[in-house]
Amino acid sequence: MSSFANVTVDAKANIYFDGRVVSHTVHFADASKKTLGLIYPGEYHFGTAAAERMEIVAGTCTVVLDGTTAVLSITAGQAFDVPADSGFTITVGEGICEYVCSFLSA
Repeated sequence: MSSFANVTVDAKANIYFDGRVVSHTVHFADASKKTLGLIYPGEYHFGTAAAERMEIVAGTCTVVLDGTTAVLSITAGQAFDVPADSGFTITVGEGICEYVCSFLSA
């Protein structure tokens, strides 16, 4: 996805890990929402309440889902799903990783 039409965007950023991960929330007419963000080099753990799909739109990262040991290598154009009430560790080795996070309904 490269653009979204007919949305409302929160101007206030969601800032995590001392500014190393930054996103903005996008609200759609059907009441769904997504976040669009940047992840700078480092390793970060996120917990999730709702199920999520993380689409990588630029850059690369590795991901380990909670409860697993498999390291997933994700590049631009790929995605990974995170179950509800779970989490993941994401690592960006170099450059900036750009993502779109969609909150999935049960």
